[in-house]
Amino acid sequence: MRDRNWWLLVAASGALMVAAGAFGAHALEGRLVPRLMAAFETGVRYQAWHTLAMLGVLAWRATRPLPGQRLALGLWALGIALFCGSLYALALSGLGRLGLITPLGGLALIGGWLALGACVLRAGHPATPD
Repeated sequence: MRDRNWWLLVAASGALMVAAGAFGAHALEGRLVPRLMAAFETGVRYQAWHTLAMLGVLAWRATRPLPGQRLALGLWALGIALFCGSLYALALSGLGRLGLITPLGGLALIGGWLALGACVLRAGHPATPD
């Protein structure tokens, strides 16, 4: 299977995202100050969107592998780890200095979208029947 490790990573990210969302909704509700709860929820939301984006790129790669797709996947994976991971850790620990990592993850997420755009631009226009 092409991209087996990427598929496994996306599956793990999806499972972790659902678990984190449930944990936040049931175990953390009312236990965290609103600011920390919002940070945790932001982590879950960004992980959800970027896990879905990775799923889409993997499906696209299955039919048309292009240079740059793996770069987008890698940057999104790094971004999920740094951005979402730091928000989860910040919310659970209350250590404000963990917030210093969050912007680096955000830059990786943005870089993934830019890499995806560059990949599309390099691919050119496929011939379309009229």
